Parts: sequence; structure tokens; C-alpha cells
Amino acid sequence: MQPKVTTIGLGYIGLPTSALIADNQIPVYGVDVNPSVVKTINQGKIHIVEPELDAVVAKAVKNNFLEAGTVAKKADTYLIVVPTPFKGNHEPDISYVEAATKGIIPLLKEGDLYIIESTSPVGTTEKMMKLIFTARPELKGKIFLAYCPERVLPGNVMYELVHNDRVIGGVNETSTQKAVDFYRQFVKGELHATNARTAEMCKLTENSSRDVQIAFANELSLICDKAGINVWELIHLANKHPRVNILQPGCGVGGHCIAVDPYFITSEFPMESQIIGKAREINNYKSFWCAEQIKKAKHEFQLKHGRKPAIALMGLAFKPNIDDLRESPAKYIVQKVLQDAQDEAYYIVEPNIKTHQVFKITDYKEAFQKADIVAFLVAHDEFKDFPRENKVVLDFCGIYK
Repeated sequence: MQPKVTTIGLGYIGLPTSALIADNQIPVYGVDVNPSVVKTINQGKIHIVEPELDAVVAKAVKNNFLEAGTVAKKADTYLIVVPTPFKGNHEPDISYVEAATKGIIPLLKEGDLYIIESTSPVGTTEKMMKLIFTARPELKGKIFLAYCPERVLPGNVMYELVHNDRVIGGVNETSTQKAVDFYRQFVKGELHATNARTAEMCKLTENSSRDVQIAFANELSLICDKAGINVWELIHLANKHPRVNILQPGCGVGGHCIAVDPYFITSEFPMESQIIGKAREINNYKSFWCAEQIKKAKHEFQLKHGRKPAIALMGLAFKPNIDDLRESPAKYIVQKVLQDAQDEAYYIVEPNIKTHQVFKITDYKEAFQKADIVAFLVAHDEFKDFPRENKVVLDFCGIYK
């Protein structure tokens, strides 16, 4: 297969994007550093949980529109969809984007389109342009470079990749138009043209805005706990105001977007991002507070009953009904609680995964039945039918709201 598109990175965004493009009968070659991931995809299978993705990948591989490998191949369009982790002190690390770019520099030819989808600090696309043209000066003005962030919800990715609007920013107008034409082949949502720096900042702004809104809800939950007020009822009533829309509190904020993207702004603009930085502090503190509440309930139970309780910790994913544990506040809470463990029985539950390399996973029905204390950390659908029974229930995610 001679690919028209080479995708670097086959994770939670790279694989669905590659599969969608291939489903539109555009040959795609996907690259991943993990040989196991490559082998799985070439068998027509998937290594992540995402509704509808398995069928699309199986079809694309069977029809020879999708292939995976560990080394990039020549194409007409290159998508960079790799992680952007942190260095120390929450400083964004674009080394993966840089490594992916260096890997395709020898393959580039006149007329090619290069697009970064990875979440990136402002100016990253321009830095990669400089990197490319330093190595291949003959390509200056002859290839097209753009940035186009994803904005999809895990659990609904295949639908949203098609129907959500996209913001597309090139390093110049011709690059923007070239990228718009590319996405128009498989995206039905509106395509909004801008420049690269604005597109980069747009992605960070969207998730920082949501982080701030969640921080308000989480701060309310802390206030209501002290005031003896049901925060779920309070928010329900406050939202009856025609211009108020308060979000639901939880045990923190997780995922590779909302819990991460604000730091891309605060690290580069520390003095200007006061609200954004404070929201990160509040949401991180909420996870710590939840862990302390579980420890408090454990000690109170022991004093009251003269024995150590059995504790069910319900959920590890960063949001309901997915298997993604990245930056999960629930996972942090479980780790924090277990650090203080003595002889109590702990039942750790995550219905969307079979095993975990650190935690022993228990069936959610068994855990609920055996537990004296039940801490709901993630509002998975499986948890919503449980009766309150004669248990100590800590509902951090609104199971019984």
C-alpha cells in the first residue's frame, strides 16, 4: 500500500483519526513506537476502548486502507498525533513532537502537507517549521504546515471526529487552505480557518475554560460540606436561573486535556494566568480532600464498631464509562488512601478494565457487597443501581444526587 497519509502516533486520537480517514478510502499508514500496538492494528484489532472504533479499524485493515508500522513511510500528508508530556514543574515537553517531525524530514517533498494535532504550547508549529527548513532549506515555501487540535470526548470519538467543528491554523494562508481542504474530505463539521498560533491557543483556552468552571463547582462542594448543604440540590436550584449553568463537582479533574492543557498557559504566562492557575490548585486539592475524607471515615468506623472496615474504592478512570486512566484523580485518591492502609480490606473497582499493573481489580458487585465503606469516585453507569443499604457511603461524583 502506498499511503496518502502518514499518521505519527496511534493512541486515543491518532488511531481513531487514522481509521476515520481510511474509512473514507484514503490510504493511511500509522506509526507507533510500540510494536505490540502495531501488531494489534495490523490484525484488524484495537488496543484501546472506544465505541465503534473496532469495526472501523477491522474494515479499514481488511480493505487495505490502513496499515501500521514502527517507521514512517512517504506520503502526501503527515499528521503528528503524539503525546506532549511535562518536564519538571509542569513545563510542556514538545520533544515527542520534535522527534516525530525529525523522523519524517527525510521523507518530505514539494507539495506535502504537515499538520500537528498534538496539544502544543503557542509557537510550536513555527518551531517545527524552522526545524524542517533548517534541515531541508530547499523545501522553504514549497510545503504546507498547519496546526489543527482535536476536540473530542472519549466514548464518542468516532462521531465527534466527523461532526465537531475544527479550528485550523496554518503558518500562512496557503497552508491554512491546504489543511482545510484536507479535513474537508472526512469532517462534516464547520472548518474555521485562522493562523497557527491562534489555533494552538484555542485548544488550550477551551480546556482551561472548562477547568475553571469545574473548579467553581468543586469549590462549591467544599463550601457546602462545611455548611451542611447538599451541593447537588444547590446546583440544581441555582441552575434554574436563566443565565446560570454551574457544572457538576467531582473528585478532581483528569484526562490528557483538561487536567493538562492549562499548564501550557501558566508555564508560559505565569503572571497573566492567575484564575487559570488557581483553578488547577482547587481541582488538585479536591482529589486530596476526597482521599482525606475516606481516611476520616475509616477511623470513625473503627472507633464506632471496634474493628477495621472493608472499603470499596469505586472507579479508576478519569471520567465515567471509559477505560482511560490518564491523569485520573480517582487513581490518585486510591494511591493516597492505600499509602495509609493498615489491615483493612480494600476492594478496588474499575469495570472498564480487566487488570491493572498495580491494583488488584475486584468485580463491582462483589466489592459493594463486601464493603462497609463505599467511596464512589467515578460515576460509571454500573454503579447507579446500587441501593444505599446499611453502609457508609461517600458519594464524590453524584451517584445518589
